[in-house]
Amino acid sequence: MLGGMLIQAMMIEDYEEIISLWTGAQGVGLSDADSRENIAIYLERNNGMSFVAVEDSKIIGAVLCGHDGRRGYMHHLAVSEPYRGKGIGKALVQRCLTGLQAEGIKKCHLFVYTDNESGLRFWSHLGFEPRNGLIIFSKDN
Repeated sequence: MLGGMLIQAMMIEDYEEIISLWTGAQGVGLSDADSRENIAIYLERNNGMSFVAVEDSKIIGAVLCGHDGRRGYMHHLAVSEPYRGKGIGKALVQRCLTGLQAEGIKKCHLFVYTDNESGLRFWSHLGFEPRNGLIIFSKDN
């Protein structure tokens, strides 16, 4: 707990509040993959790996986290604007990394848009380093 804020496992019942947070957060890219049904499947496959920060029964931060058995992945970290700079994002990330370590996952990847300067600063400040020599390819099925 950080002040009056509690970090707890993300539940699909909180989807509407979480998707609202993500939609309003600069630098978070959403797609059809973020439908309620798809997020429910992700949470089930990665049980207890994604977290929300709650204060006064309101979700003020959220992060999606999981792994493929080899590498961990974090997606959509967002903290509501009035709560930024208070260590909430860092606390959410730490919970994810602790969960990944408990699963034997030693490396975590994440994706940041190249023009998301605050996101790039945040992740660098936490010790994440950009990977050179990689290009992400995507294809819709």
